[in-house]
Amino acid sequence: MTGDAAARARIDAIYRLESRRVLATLIRLLGGFEAAEEALHEAFAAALDQWPRVGIPDNPRAWLVAAGRFRGIDAMRRRRRFDDAVNQLGETRAPAWPPPQAPDIECLADDHLRLLFTCCRPDLPADAQIALTLREVCGLTTEEIARAFLTRAPTIAQRIVRAKRHIREHRIPYEVPALAELPPRRAAVLRVIYLVFNEGYSASSGADRVREGLCDEAIRLARLLAELLPDPETDGLLALMLLQHARRAARTSASGDLVLLAAQDRTLWDRPYIAEGTALVERALKSGGAGPYALQAAIAALHAESPDEASTDWAQIVALYDVLLAMEPSPVVRLARAIAVAGRDGPAAGRALVEAILAAGALADYLPAHSARGELCRRLGDHEAALVSYRRALDLARQAPERRFLEQRIAEMTGLGA
Repeated sequence: MTGDAAARARIDAIYRLESRRVLATLIRLLGGFEAAEEALHEAFAAALDQWPRVGIPDNPRAWLVAAGRFRGIDAMRRRRRFDDAVNQLGETRAPAWPPPQAPDIECLADDHLRLLFTCCRPDLPADAQIALTLREVCGLTTEEIARAFLTRAPTIAQRIVRAKRHIREHRIPYEVPALAELPPRRAAVLRVIYLVFNEGYSASSGADRVREGLCDEAIRLARLLAELLPDPETDGLLALMLLQHARRAARTSASGDLVLLAAQDRTLWDRPYIAEGTALVERALKSGGAGPYALQAAIAALHAESPDEASTDWAQIVALYDVLLAMEPSPVVRLARAIAVAGRDGPAAGRALVEAILAAGALADYLPAHSARGELCRRLGDHEAALVSYRRALDLARQAPERRFLEQRIAEMTGLGA
């Protein structure tokens, strides 16, 4: 790989890792999405032009923020839209290149979290504010957001368009809410962080099972939120993500193939993450204010403390799912409970529950439901039924390791005479 090609590859990687955090800071500095997005692209264009020649700076994110900031101010000047707020953003002289350092990087570290609170406005419908934030702030695609909401991409696109129109028509400023305004927005912010983590933990498409950058960013934001607004559910969400992400090294093989929980090498699990997550969930449960995230974290902790699949406390897990269902009676929670029942009472009991959930229709296009039925049918020796479910799951799969796993299962069932 040539020097230019290597530099461009590094810039691509920096874009994937840093672009949303750079955008968050530029929105704060420039006062709106459109100006910030334009400035972000200008900054990366400048990086593509300069970095291969002069080298990548020690602090690429600070360089990009400074570049975008000066380019944004310059664009405002050309459009004759300076006002008092813009005048405070920087000097009115033409920007120097390369730009000076951006504000202290420690100041930038929480801009992403600030922007989550800014966008999760109570005057927008909950589904619209979360969809808008996931798309514009967190960088998830419309298709990825649709998967998280178990709905169609056009529906999500309409929600985002309506939310943007509402902000534009009502001239709502992009300003950080006061401290007293943060608690009512916390539930939406937690939901956004949770959905970002889920897309990282189990990518909806692509060559990799896990997008570690998204997982790490979600955990980072949850840590910041726990410091800003301590709360049992924030502890619960952070615990859940730590306990889930602790399995990352064991969830795929050396060749990138999917490894189910029962077959994972538990010696590869991240014990410091498990210890931290377990302590957090214990604190959340003792507080008396535990909610759905803390309950899910308690379930994850039971898995984490089991040395193998056979010794898992399935009865306790089912009991926790019963409590969770009372709080959050969703079909996805029912599916997770059905799988736990299979662990407690055997695959036939789990299969009956999964088939009832599928018959209800809400998860007809949900890959994990069909894959779970396939696994339970396989364990029962019903190869024909397993084959039907695996084929349906394969029709829905967009992620390479999942597709390979399902193709292997289909070949196995076909070879057994299904």
